[in-house]
Amino acid sequence: MNLTITESAQYKILDILAEENNPNLHLRVFVQGGGCSGFQYGFTLDEVVNEDDFQVPLGSSSVLVDAASAMYMQDASVDYEEKLMGSTFKISNPHA
Repeated sequence: MNLTITESAQYKILDILAEENNPNLHLRVFVQGGGCSGFQYGFTLDEVVNEDDFQVPLGSSSVLVDAASAMYMQDASVDYEEKLMGSTFKISNPHA
């Protein structure tokens, strides 16, 4: 699986994981069916690495993507943006 995590996203993910103070945590990125607006992406912290998870190494942790979501996230990019109106993770997907 090819998933790019930008430098700003890497810093933010590692910052979030450090705040949790749990060395077993990973960031999980997943796809949910979205009806009219297409797919929606979700993020959660997870201690469990499933056998069919794809892992993108990140420091002493990793970003996890389940097998079902991976086929929809091929060649996608995870970024973190800070703007006046707020900060957010953003996924750019050339196949969406």
